[in-house]
Amino acid sequence: MSGVMKQFLDNSYLFGGNAPFIEELYEKYLENAGSVPEEWRAYFDRLQLVQGAAPKDVPHAPVIESIAQRARAGAARTPPAATLDRKQVSVIQLVAEYRFRGCLLADLDPLKHQPKPHIPELEPGYYDLGDADMDTVFNTGTFMGPEQAPLREIIRALQETYCGTLGVEYMYISSRVEKRWIQERLEPARSRPSYAPDYKKHILERLTAAEGLERYLHTRYVGQKRFSLEGGDTLIPVLDNLLQRAGTAGVQELVIGMAHRGRLNVLVNTLGKMPKDLFSEFEGKHADDLMAGDVKYHQGFSSDINTPGGPMHLTLAFNPSHLEIVNPVVEGSVRARQHRRKDRNGSQVLPVLIHGDAAVAGQGVVMETLNLAQTRGYGTGGTVHIVVNNQIGFTTSDPRDSRSTLYCTDVMKMIEAPIFHVNGDDPEACVMAIEIALDYRMQFKKDVVVDIVCFRKLGHNEQDEPMVTQPLMYKIVGAHPGTRKLYADRLAAQGVIAADEAEKLVAGYRQAMDGGFHTNKTILSNFKPPFAVDWSKYKGTKWNERDDTTLPLADLQRLAERLTAIPPNFKLHPRVEKIIADRRLMGQGKLPVDWGMAENLAYASLLKDGYSVRISGQDCGRGTFFHRHAVLHDQNREKWDAGSYIPLAHIAPNQGDFVVIDSVLSEEAVLGFEYGYSTSEPNELVVWEAQFGDFVNGAQVVIDQFIAAGEVKWGRICGMVMMLPHGYEGRGRSIPPGARSASCSCAPTTTSRSASRRRRCRCSSCCAGR
Repeated sequence: MSGVMKQFLDNSYLFGGNAPFIEELYEKYLENAGSVPEEWRAYFDRLQLVQGAAPKDVPHAPVIESIAQRARAGAARTPPAATLDRKQVSVIQLVAEYRFRGCLLADLDPLKHQPKPHIPELEPGYYDLGDADMDTVFNTGTFMGPEQAPLREIIRALQETYCGTLGVEYMYISSRVEKRWIQERLEPARSRPSYAPDYKKHILERLTAAEGLERYLHTRYVGQKRFSLEGGDTLIPVLDNLLQRAGTAGVQELVIGMAHRGRLNVLVNTLGKMPKDLFSEFEGKHADDLMAGDVKYHQGFSSDINTPGGPMHLTLAFNPSHLEIVNPVVEGSVRARQHRRKDRNGSQVLPVLIHGDAAVAGQGVVMETLNLAQTRGYGTGGTVHIVVNNQIGFTTSDPRDSRSTLYCTDVMKMIEAPIFHVNGDDPEACVMAIEIALDYRMQFKKDVVVDIVCFRKLGHNEQDEPMVTQPLMYKIVGAHPGTRKLYADRLAAQGVIAADEAEKLVAGYRQAMDGGFHTNKTILSNFKPPFAVDWSKYKGTKWNERDDTTLPLADLQRLAERLTAIPPNFKLHPRVEKIIADRRLMGQGKLPVDWGMAENLAYASLLKDGYSVRISGQDCGRGTFFHRHAVLHDQNREKWDAGSYIPLAHIAPNQGDFVVIDSVLSEEAVLGFEYGYSTSEPNELVVWEAQFGDFVNGAQVVIDQFIAAGEVKWGRICGMVMMLPHGYEGRGRSIPPGARSASCSCAPTTTSRSASRRRRCRCSSCCAGR
C-alpha cells in the first residue's frame, strides 16, 4: 500500500470536515482517470476490476465500502469515531449518487401509468445507513445548503432537489464549472421555484389561452386535422417565459423550428397570428400568390414582440412533414442572421427547436444537427431544445418499440447538453426549467434541453382513435381534468386567485376567439426590425433573365495577382506550388485558364464588390478533386499555428467576407443548414459542394421538401448553389477495360494478355486508370 493511501486510511479526520475530498477525487476519476494522482488511480482501478464494470457505470458505493472494510474487520478494537467517519463517507457517496441517478425516481409522468424503477444505490441501506443514523449530524460535502445536517434532512433535501417534478441529468458534463453552476441553481432552492402571485396568474392566463384555442377549434371545426397541443398545454407559458427572459438577456431575434404538434397554438398564442386568419385557413381560404400552398400546420410566420430588453423579432420556420428536418434549416437561418449582425458569439440571435419525443429519438438528422453545434462553421452559440414528450409519439407508447435508450433525449448527451426533465402538470417547475436552460445557454453558449413530460389528449390527429392501440393509457387520459384545471385549483387553494377567477379567464378567451383576436399583449404591430432583408428586388423575376457578368481584363489580372500572392516564408506543397505558379501564368495570359482558376476568379470578383461568399462541403477548402485550393497549407506549420492562408480573404481592403468550411461528414444536415442560411441572406453567395455528386442522395429530403418546393409551397426564395462534381463519371458506372473517359488527355491505354506487360493510364480523372 502506498504512503498516500496508508495516510488516508490511518487519518480519520479525512472522513469528517474534509469528506468532500473523497467525493471530488472519485468524480474526477470517473470523468478522467488520468486527472487523479497515481496512487488513487491504481486504487480505483482495482475497484473497477472487482466490480467488473466500466468506470462511467460504477456506483460510487464500492469505493466507500472497500475503504470501510478495514473498519469492519477491526470493529472490536475500532473506536466509535472511526465508525462515524466511515458513515460520513457513505453520506457523501449518497449525495453523489442522487446527483447522478436521482432523476430516475423523479415524479415526471402526469399519467403515472408506468412504475418507477428500484434503485438500490439511492437507498441509505445500501451504504449501511439505517434508522439509528437518521438523527446523526453529518457533513453535507459539496451539496449546496447547510454544511452539516441530520441524515434525515440530507436525504429529504436530496429527494426534493433531484426526485421532485423536476429531474436533471448533467453529471456526464466534462466541465466542473458547468456542473457546479447547475448545482448552484438547483440545490439551494431544492428545485422548487418561488414566483410572485401576479406571475402565477400570468402562467394561468397562458395555460387558459393554450387550452382555450384547442377547445374552440375542436367545437368549431369538428374532425379537422390540427395536431392539437392538448395535454402539452404548458408549452405556451414556457415559450412565453423563454421569449421575455431572452429579450431581457439581450436577444433581439429568435428563430423557432417545430413540427406539427401544437404548431397552430404557438402561431396564435405565441407569435400573435390573428385567429380570424387561422379560421379562414380552416375554411379553405389560402393565399392567391402561392402556386401550390401547404397545409396550415406546416406554415411559418414572423412577428415582433415587446420584451423588458426591447423589441424582439420572432420567426417560426416553415416545416414539411419530415418533422426534424427543419432543425438544420433553423440553425442555418440563425447563423446567417448572426453574420449579418456581426453577432460572433450568438448573444443576439437565438435558435429554439421544439421536438416530439418519438422523432427526436428516431430521426438521424437530429444527431447530424447536434454534431454541428460546436463546430466553427456551423455553431450558433447554443440551441435551446424543448421536447413535447407526450409519451406516445404517433401510436407507439412502449419504449421497447420506440427507441433503444432510456430517455428519448439521450442522443443529446453526445454533446454534453444538460437535460431538464419536468412534469408537464407542474407549470411552475416547467417555467423554472426553461429559465435555468436559457441562462445556461447564454452563460456557456452551448445546447441545453428541457423535456416536458406530458400526454396527448386526442389521437395522432383529430380523426384518429387512440383507444384502439392504447386502451389503458387513454382511460387515464380520459379521466385527466387538464393541466389548466389542476393549476387553477392549486392557485385557488393557495389564495392566489378567487374561486371564480379561473372561469372568468376561460370566458374572456372564448370571447376573444369569437371576435377573431388573440390575447397576447406583447405583440408589436408597427415595429420594423433594423436588420430585416428587402426581398422585393428578388421577387417577380424569372430564372432565365439575362445579366452582364463580364469583367474587364485588367480587373481579372489584378484579381489573379491577389489569388497567387503567397506570404513570405510560407512553404507550399510541391504539387500546390506548381498549381499556383500555373495560375500566375494564367493571370498573365500565358496559359489557358482552367476550372480551378476560373472558379476562384469568380469568387474574387464578388468579394471585390462587397458581396460575401460562403462555401461548405466535405474537403471543399482543397476541393474534392484537388482543384480549388482556396485554403493553402504551410508544410512546416500546423493550420492552427498560422499554418494556413486563404488568398480569397485578401482580395481588397473592403471586400465581403469569405468563408470556406470543410464540413462534417454529413449531407442532409449540412445541406439543410446551407438552405436555411441562403433563405435568410439573399445578398451572399452560398455554395454547397458534394464531395462526390451522387452523395447528394443522402440529402434528398432537403432537395424535395425545401429547395425544389419551398417557393411554390411557402413563397420562400432560395439562391443557394449546389455543386455536384463527377456525378456519374468514374465510380458511378462501369467502363470497359482499356476505355478512357472523355476528360482524360493521357495516351491511349494498351492491354495484353500478360498482366506484367499491361500499361495503365494514371490520370486521376480517367476511369480506366482507377
